[in-house]
Amino acid sequence: MKTYKYVNNLWNDAEAAKLDPVGRLIYRSNKLGTDQRITNTGGGNTSAKLAETDPLTKKSVEVLWVKGSGGDLRTSTRENFSSLYQDKLISLQQVYASAPQKGPKTPAEDEMVGMYNHCTFNLNPRASSIDTPLHSFIPAKHVDHTHPNAAISMAAAANSVKLTKEIYGDEVVHTPWLRPGFELGLEMQKICKENPKAIGIIMGQHGLINWSDDDKECYFRSLDLIEKAAQYIEEKYAQKGGDAAAFGGQLHAALPEELRRKVLAKLLPWLRGQVSQKKRFIATLSDDEKVLRFVNSKDAPRLAELGTSCPDHFLRTKIKPLYIALDSSKCDEASVDKHVETLKQKLAEGLEQYRKDYADYYNRCKRPNSPAMRDPNPTVILIPGLGLIAWGKDKSESRVTAEFYSCAIEVMRGSEAIDKYIALPQQEAFDIEYWLLEEAKLQRMHAEKELARQIIVVIGAGSGIGKEVAHRLVKEGAHIVCVDLNAQGAQATAKEITDKYGLGIGVAGTGISNCGPAIGLACDITNRTSVRAMLDQVALAYGGFDSIALTAGIFFSPDTTGHIPDDKWALTFAINVTGGYIVADEAYKTWLEQGLSGNLVLTTSANAVVAKKGSVAYDTSKAAANHLVRELAIELSPLVRVNGVAPATVVQGSAMFPRERVIASLAKYKIAYKDDEATESLTTKLAQFYADRTLTKSPITPADQAEAFFLLLTKRLSKTTGQVITVDGGLHEAFLR
Repeated sequence: MKTYKYVNNLWNDAEAAKLDPVGRLIYRSNKLGTDQRITNTGGGNTSAKLAETDPLTKKSVEVLWVKGSGGDLRTSTRENFSSLYQDKLISLQQVYASAPQKGPKTPAEDEMVGMYNHCTFNLNPRASSIDTPLHSFIPAKHVDHTHPNAAISMAAAANSVKLTKEIYGDEVVHTPWLRPGFELGLEMQKICKENPKAIGIIMGQHGLINWSDDDKECYFRSLDLIEKAAQYIEEKYAQKGGDAAAFGGQLHAALPEELRRKVLAKLLPWLRGQVSQKKRFIATLSDDEKVLRFVNSKDAPRLAELGTSCPDHFLRTKIKPLYIALDSSKCDEASVDKHVETLKQKLAEGLEQYRKDYADYYNRCKRPNSPAMRDPNPTVILIPGLGLIAWGKDKSESRVTAEFYSCAIEVMRGSEAIDKYIALPQQEAFDIEYWLLEEAKLQRMHAEKELARQIIVVIGAGSGIGKEVAHRLVKEGAHIVCVDLNAQGAQATAKEITDKYGLGIGVAGTGISNCGPAIGLACDITNRTSVRAMLDQVALAYGGFDSIALTAGIFFSPDTTGHIPDDKWALTFAINVTGGYIVADEAYKTWLEQGLSGNLVLTTSANAVVAKKGSVAYDTSKAAANHLVRELAIELSPLVRVNGVAPATVVQGSAMFPRERVIASLAKYKIAYKDDEATESLTTKLAQFYADRTLTKSPITPADQAEAFFLLLTKRLSKTTGQVITVDGGLHEAFLR
């Protein structure tokens, strides 16, 4: 088996032999995409020119299978590939040649994209990539276009032409930057004709493309060319002093990890509020060794200002990141608060200047038909001593943005090791960022879900109503923090969500900051320190939070004499009342830091207004919780709306109704049952008994409660606060009085 040092050889002949030609293309693509040193998430594409039977003529025709618009090489399936008649694609060259104006930035160039639809084979609905001509016009059966850090380091070096020749000889040809599209495809066709020995092209500022008439050979050419570039870079890097001398050497020291976490937990909610002035963003923190080496270096300010090179990078990371020049090395445990305040001041100044710079960039570079200026806030923020903070519309996007800038850091490291890093000219970058075809793609995207960009903490998510609420909210696009006294229960609910909805594009790493749409955390809501620690973890995971749904509660049955012991009375109030207050009090500190509106929904009970025998501690605690809703609505206004949901007895799926309590209740109400009867049967009997006491005669389920939480956590009842919504099936004893 052929081995490599800087890429992974994942090809397996036995696996590939079982596949049809399209399957082998997918196999090759997945193997290339699995290694992030070869191509970044969502970037690059692969193709194969295959013989297919025309569905109309039944004759054999040559069809180009190429990864279509969107998707990711690592996870692509057959549905991610477009299929086009190769001869029709070639004939488009005549259409383009006859256009009155042609060139990489003319309407004719963009109009060719719409022509690909006329070349579709077998009604394949997958939209074709703008890179389609690159694959079609290269006269080889198989083509790989990747974005390896090593190759982009060469492509983004000032002396890239000379370096390409030095490393590859006649095997690889350099071509200057040209926006992906028809014109670049024609240029590659010309290069192949004029350089018959060539097997690849270094695309200035962009990446690598290589080819072969054999798919396995094409795969290994990708690996060979990347390995050769990486080896050259690492040799030069070592000669210049390696890590110790990288980026001009160290200027700042990284704070110890525990101290970094304390600073960031205090800083991130405020920072989220600052960058979320137009739309809310979700954060991902990256502070691995490579990131810290860069942000702490002497050259970081210069290189950060240049921005990224590869178009795939800056579409996520914007034209440049925000770099904050602040020495964090003097921060210690005693000065965390003071250091955070200094950071806020520096960041506020930096954000104001960044927005001005972005508006200036837009106004300098805009075309008469350019789309309106987008959000001028940075998506990447670099802070010496702390690391990199990336922002996106959801956790998946912010995680990929962090990944992309980490790739950009490696590109800069490589370019600086072998020469000098240069970024894409700002006008070229603008023409990509505000490309009308890119804008059209954005406009075609589905509308965001109702709770998109929201981070909602669900306390009590390990079971019952809380678990149902978590599943209800994530369906509407929310990020869910599953919290429970039982850590395993919280994590199990979070896993159910991520198993169903996935982690999003990209590969989530380890650690809380690299989580997906849900995480599971433990918390004792009667302990203020535990609540604060949990909220700090939420800040590190997502940057902050928007709303809290508190469903945790407890019920103690009286003993045989009808008595509730003092300790159980105290614990009932601690969980059902004081816990809600502590959560609200600690959460309000974060809400104030963010400056973003939020919601708090507490769980009370129909029992709060119905006096009855046998549940005095529970009922009086819930009466207090009802009034806590009203008091908190006043205390937390106008920033936070506070409401309550008051269920009647929810038996099914509730942790408050273990088998023993169900049996005790059946006995209390003289409902027939058998000692060996299945728990589900016992629960159903009790649920129906309670249902028969209501006006609707229907058992109340956790899903019924979850719907009420959903309504209160959206903007549908945006003018409602200080109210308790009953979901009790019509329990007339609990009518308002």
